[in-house]
Amino acid sequence: MKNHLCHLISILASFLMLPGLCMGAPSGKLTIFHAGSLTVPFAAIEKAFEATYPEVDVLREAGGSTKMARLISEVGKPADIMASADFKVIDNNLTPDFAEWNIRFASNQLVLCYTDNSRFAQEINSENWYEILLKKEVEWGHSDPNLDPCGYRSLMVLQLAEKFYNKPGLNEKLLANRPQKNVRPKSVELVNLLKTGHMDYAWEYLSVAIQHGLKYVSLDDHINLGNYKYDGFYKLATVEVSGKKPGTVTTKTGKSCTYGITMIKNAPNPEAAKAFLAFLLSPENGLKTLQEMGQPPFIPARVPNEKMAQKLPSAISGLVEVKN
Repeated sequence: MKNHLCHLISILASFLMLPGLCMGAPSGKLTIFHAGSLTVPFAAIEKAFEATYPEVDVLREAGGSTKMARLISEVGKPADIMASADFKVIDNNLTPDFAEWNIRFASNQLVLCYTDNSRFAQEINSENWYEILLKKEVEWGHSDPNLDPCGYRSLMVLQLAEKFYNKPGLNEKLLANRPQKNVRPKSVELVNLLKTGHMDYAWEYLSVAIQHGLKYVSLDDHINLGNYKYDGFYKLATVEVSGKKPGTVTTKTGKSCTYGITMIKNAPNPEAAKAFLAFLLSPENGLKTLQEMGQPPFIPARVPNEKMAQKLPSAISGLVEVKN
């Protein structure tokens, strides 16, 4: 009887070891769409993740968050994960049809970037920056508000500056001195224009400035969109951008910079996606990398309510708290 039982156990063990019949480490291609401002930290996180899970090949595609979300919802491009510079992009473009939940995992703030070769680089500071941008010979720009959250946030900063400094008409005057050619599809494109001397100043996230070694002007918390305590003031700024359907518009209201991430419902590789999300949201791994690269993470990451928390995969639920 004992020998018979051992024989059965041996057969069962061999059966479970057959390929595809046991739960092993994730493998295959993992497609991630993400904000351009996450390019540098996600490249580092990808390298560390692939060292931990060598059977997974991470394929990343970066761009303006709105554009990347629409590639999923409107064009039908397959993706496993979407990470946005504005968590609202996921809410507005992907839920509930393409995603069930939205984790807020990091913050940021707007800064005005430049180089040593920028005109008036030796004079600009946190008090006179708008006077410099008003000079006719100065070339400055920002990303496209219809494609990239940094774009509409840049426009919000200008509106808030007019109110904060009590300079009626400042916003309109600034925009009149910014040619349309200086509005680029995504904010990270402006980095090359700065470094090659084709642009003097560009609006970027603080993390992008740090990661690319750019000089930058820090702004007062009332206008940099980086402090949630000032959300009441931030909401005074509004920007109209293109809506979901061609020919329609939607209004964006000022709010502190909060990044969001989700797993797409029909993700081609859900197991690898869950493993990556667990790696990213770990304080010892992904969140630590973000912190080191100038982008303050939320530790732990958060969802706004218990209902959403219950929808999270078990692999990451322990790394997320309920906090609005």
